[in-house]
This record gives sequence, C-alpha cells and structure tokens, in this order.
Amino acid sequence: MERMLMDRISEQVDKLKQKLIAAQAADGSWNFCFESGPMTDAYYLLLLKVLGMEADGLPQALIERILARQTDEGTWKCYPDEKEGNVSATLEACLALFYTGVKDPSDPLMKRARQFLLEQGGISRSGSLTQVALCLLGHKRWGLRTRVPVEFFLLPPWSPVHFFDLVSYSRVHVAPVILAADRQFCVHLPGKKEIDEWLPALSDLRLDQESSPDGWSLAAEWEDIHLQALDRQEWHQKGVQWGRDFMLSRLEEDGTLYSYTTSTFLMIFALLALGYPKHHPLLQRAMRGIATFACPVSEGMHIQEATSTIWDSALILQTLGMAGLPPTDFIWRRGARFLLSKQQERVGDWARDNPGIHPGGWGFSRSNTIHPDVDDTLACLSALTPLKAEGSDREAWQRGLTWLLSMQNDDGGWSAFERNKQKRWLSLIPFKEGKQVWGDPSSADMTGRVLRFLGQHVGWTIDRPEVRRAWSWLYHHQRIDGSWYGRWGVAYLYGTWTALTGLAAVGVPRDQPMIGKALKWLLARQNRDGGWGESCASDVKRKYIPLSQSTVVQTAWALDALIAYHDRPIPAIERGMSCLLSLLEQPDSWQWRYPVGAGLAGQFYAYYHSYPTVWPLQTLLHYRKKWGD
Repeated sequence: MERMLMDRISEQVDKLKQKLIAAQAADGSWNFCFESGPMTDAYYLLLLKVLGMEADGLPQALIERILARQTDEGTWKCYPDEKEGNVSATLEACLALFYTGVKDPSDPLMKRARQFLLEQGGISRSGSLTQVALCLLGHKRWGLRTRVPVEFFLLPPWSPVHFFDLVSYSRVHVAPVILAADRQFCVHLPGKKEIDEWLPALSDLRLDQESSPDGWSLAAEWEDIHLQALDRQEWHQKGVQWGRDFMLSRLEEDGTLYSYTTSTFLMIFALLALGYPKHHPLLQRAMRGIATFACPVSEGMHIQEATSTIWDSALILQTLGMAGLPPTDFIWRRGARFLLSKQQERVGDWARDNPGIHPGGWGFSRSNTIHPDVDDTLACLSALTPLKAEGSDREAWQRGLTWLLSMQNDDGGWSAFERNKQKRWLSLIPFKEGKQVWGDPSSADMTGRVLRFLGQHVGWTIDRPEVRRAWSWLYHHQRIDGSWYGRWGVAYLYGTWTALTGLAAVGVPRDQPMIGKALKWLLARQNRDGGWGESCASDVKRKYIPLSQSTVVQTAWALDALIAYHDRPIPAIERGMSCLLSLLEQPDSWQWRYPVGAGLAGQFYAYYHSYPTVWPLQTLLHYRKKWGD
C-alpha cells in the first residue's frame, strides 16, 4: 500500500512539474489568471459607457462571463456556496447589464434579482465601493459618510489623524473618492431613468444624512480645528491639487493607479470630476491599461483586479527548484532573469515609515514598480535563493532580504504592505470593511510565511531576536481553539498552515503547547473524505465554517502543516494524501476552482489559477522528501 501511494505521488509530481514547465512564457514569466467575481468586469463595462469608448470584442466576452455566473434566482455570488447571493456583486452585475443594453429591468431574472436585493435590505447592505459606484452613476446621493473634506489631505504628520495612517492600497482608493465626492460628481448615462425605476425602493436616504461620531467625522473635526484660522477657499484648492497630484504621481507605465482595476476606475471618475475631458490621454491610457488585465476564462473573458504575474512566477520557480530543476537549466535561468528584472528600484510610500532603507522588494503585478509587498518579496527571494552566492545577483538577493527584514512591525509581526499601519481611529471609519482594509496590522499568514523563509532559506532559528519577536506575536495572537486567522487567504486553514510551517522552519518544537493545540485543531477539521475544505463564509463570520467537500488547495495546505510537525506519516496524513491524489485526478471539478484567496470580507475572493498546481506539488514534494525512498 505504501509503495502504491509513493508511486501515485511520483506520477503526480511528474505531471504537475511538466504542466508548469510548459506554461512558461518566452520572457521567463508565468501568467496565470487571478480570477474574482463580476465587480471588475462590470466596472470596465461601465467605464466604456461613461467614456464613449469601444473595445473590439472584449465587452461581449466580459458580458458572456457575467451572464454565465447569474444564478437561477437572478443573483450573483462572490463564492460558490454563498447563500442566495451577494448584494454588491448583484448590484454591480445588474448595472453593467442594464447600461450595456444586454438586459432590461423588466427581464424576469432581473426582477428576481431586485426582489433579492429588497429582501436583503437594499443598497445599504452593499459594500462601500459599490455604494460609491452608485453615487458616481447618480443612483445615490453623496452622503456624509462618503464625503470627507479635501483638506484632510493637508493635515500634518503629527496630527492624531492623517491621510497616510491609511495603508497604501486604501489610500489609492480613498483619494479619488474624496475628490469626486467634493464635487458631488456623477455621470448620467442613457437609460438611467429606467434603472432608477428599478432601484427606488432600495434607496435609504436616511443613511446619507446620519451624522455619528466615526473615523471620518473625527478626521473632519480635526481638519476644522487645524484650518479654522486659515483661508478656507485657498486651502480647499490646495487640497484638491494635492489629491490630484497624489494620484498622478502613482501612475504606472500602463496608466493604471498602483496596478489595480478598482483604484483606476475611481481615478477616472475623479479626473472627470476635476474637469478632464473624456478623451484626455490620461484617461485613454488608463483604459488601455485596464484592458491588458483581461484574461481568458471558461465563460469568456475576465478583467483581473491586478495581474498576479510576479507572485505566480516566484511560486512556480521555487516549486520547480524543489522538484529538481537545477539553477543551471535554461528554464530556471530564464525565470530568474525575469524576477530579477522586476525587483523594484524606486522609493515608494513604504519608505515614509521605514526611512533609510534602499528599495529591494517585489510587487504583485507585472506593471508594479513602486508598490512592493512582503509576501511577493519573500516568494521571490525563496525562488532566487540559489543566486545568493553569485556575484551581482547576490547583491540583489541581499538587498531584498534587507528590505524584507526592515518591514517587521514594532509588535514583532509582519504585515503585507507597510510598517505599523494600525492606528485605532481607523476602526471607527463607518464601513463594515473598516477593520480589514483601512490599516495593515501584523497578520499570522504574513508572519508565518516570513518565518518559514527565514528558517529554510536564511538558516535562522528561534535564537535570533527577530525570530523570537515574531514567535511571541504568533503566541499572543493564537486563537483559544488553537487556530490562527489568515488575512490574505481562506481563512483559518490558511492562517494555521502558514503559522505552523513557519514555526517549524525556525525550530519551535512540537512539544510546545501552542503547537499541540494547533495540530489538534487541524486534525479535528479533517473531512470524512480525508481532505480539508473551508468556506469563504469563515472570513465573513470570523469563525471556521467547513465546506461539505474538500478542496485541492486547502487539503494541500493542511497536509503541509502536518508533514512539517510529524516524524512519520500518521493515518490522518495517509488519508489526506489519498484524498489529495484523488482530487488531483479530477482537474475539472469545482474543488479545483474554489476561491481561496481573500481580499475584502464578503466582497472579494480570488481563484488563483496557479494554486491547484503549485501548492499540491509542494506538498507532494515535502511528503516524498521526508518519507520517500
């Protein structure tokens, strides 16, 4: 039986390895789709209408995907097992279909969608970005909660509230909203009247008029105190100019704002609000940039929120190295050259709270040159570890390591984008996403992944002070049941896997109580089929919610954590491996496509097309290395 299992493992290792090798592009990169719900497709279609542009067949392919994802109840979902549907996704998809003329409000399925929205409480139950989109299209008035004085940009760094208290990816979304809301800007497209007749019962104008003590009002009050003795008109204009310059100075070469579709969508409206004509080169270039984010999927085409090229390329190059591809191989060298060419040389906003450090990180997207993050940097460094002893490449690797270590927060953990972005006032911002997206506190997944890198590729152990501080952070943030919550993946399986494998890599022994609790929790979540599966609803409810069946990626994560802390393949691991191999033999099943990447609770989940190959292959390799012949 054991021999048969090892033979199946070797067969799958060879198959998955060859699949990844065959997918490499001519420039050395790997370009897998980063697929999410209908939001980005809908926003691109709406922009085409607003700007009066054509796009050579792409709109029809996007519409096909949106239509294919509508449920029999008329709704759209952000993840397959979401009950009934998702308010934000349904609103956004409906608006896109209405304005493109594909659907009419009288369509039976659209009537059912409307009924669903009414039952859920209307637009007040949608996400903040969806509500902003409704304001921009004139379907909702700009309310107090979405209007922040532009003078907020001008508050000094010593102020109790400051624009740069927000984390980087939030800033590039908030700035254009502040500018558009300042002008109470909206665009009235043909067909708005009919859509308004479909929407009116959803409007809750009382919410727009509420004035309660929250984060934005605190910011406004402090702004008023700071500027009350100054010429308000003068400072208002300075605020507008500052906000505009903030956006334009962060454009990438492709014209997008920080390489995100949603921030670029908002920026285009902000520039229109400032008087830029629809045909302005900046707007046209931004639209061309978004169009490059299109990727083919089974239902048509999809506009990605961002391209995951750097992330996928780093993970795959590392995985192929683990699978025996030598650094001398042309495929490996070509991949390494691509990653080295994407190491960032420009100082970005991260340097405000981390001065004196030379750039050296990597970002998520191919076009990203000023917005590095911890996860992509450690993935690239892991992939490029063989180069750390080679001449000029060694300098690049060391520069990346220095940048990564400099990003450790004062509390000992690591977050994704910037240091020490966890001011308390951010939690008072009156949107349900507030605690997750406005700041960037340390997280178990980031901290665990850094520890794993430091243990496996740098050789550090718990004796290092940096490692001990991170261990302490994980110790104090472990949940009572033994799990950890993962910020950028779904959710408790992800956080527990990253924490356990990180702690194992730096030598934290199994007899530590925190390790025993975590392993016990993980084993208790094993499904009857031998695998693991967690719903995206866990991220919404902030408690573990299992799936009825196991997924390929989450089974690989759980097994990887168990393999790291067991000296022999216990029955639970053997059952898990059998389940994983069976799932790998069913590549067209939904268990391959379940979204396990997280971004915004209840609104944004991603299916990384590379994941069902990369993570299982790594787990199979770890199993074979530890217990193979």
